[in-house]
Amino acid sequence: MTTLTHRARRSEVGKNNEKKVESEEDTNQDRSQDNEDSGDSKDIRLTLMEEVLLLGLKDKEVLLKSDSPTGDVLLDETLKHIKATEPTETVQTWIELLTGETWNPFKLQYQLRNVRERIAKNLVEKGILTTEKQNFLLFDMTTHPVTNTTEKQRLVKKLQDSVLERWVNDPQRMDKRTLALLVLAHSSDVLENVFSSLTDDKYDVAMNRAKDLVELDPEVEGTKHSATEMIWAVLAAFNKS
Repeated sequence: MTTLTHRARRSEVGKNNEKKVESEEDTNQDRSQDNEDSGDSKDIRLTLMEEVLLLGLKDKEVLLKSDSPTGDVLLDETLKHIKATEPTETVQTWIELLTGETWNPFKLQYQLRNVRERIAKNLVEKGILTTEKQNFLLFDMTTHPVTNTTEKQRLVKKLQDSVLERWVNDPQRMDKRTLALLVLAHSSDVLENVFSSLTDDKYDVAMNRAKDLVELDPEVEGTKHSATEMIWAVLAAFNKS
């Protein structure tokens, strides 16, 4: 289950709250996406392994637009697997292969190993996390606490604003990277963390809008003009898993 079905500590979404916040935000609906991302160029660029799934889609198969090295080890490893695979696989199949959830023993070589630790090390190198040893009874465990809280809060605020102050009520008008992050945060069950700092009324509105967004029909949304098909294909794959 995803975060959107776990709201025990919050009340059910109230339509009155939705209307109240919407009335405060109507004047901001058409704010340009260029302004939305204008500050990002000064911030640290974080790469999500899953972004490889946003490279391109045709007939729901993953086709590479470019297999040039990206400089990110996980992305390059994934690109190598996709490039070497014939015939092409679907988005859902690649998610299963890369996460090791396939039952086919002949395709276990596609699984990406130690993903969490490798991503954590990347964030350590970028100054977002640090590495510590903590003692748990009879053994030591490596942990990676957040040290750059400013960068984390920037990302949290960006996602909060996307469903509140900058809500456009149309996924086709949303910044594509932000839309992808919302889909991945929903599928990874971390939206509760993203919205937990909001007041109750804004929390309810944010969760309600995110819920409406991820419950759209991916088959329909993916065929609309200017839609990024890969984002909707990933959502469809997670919905089926």
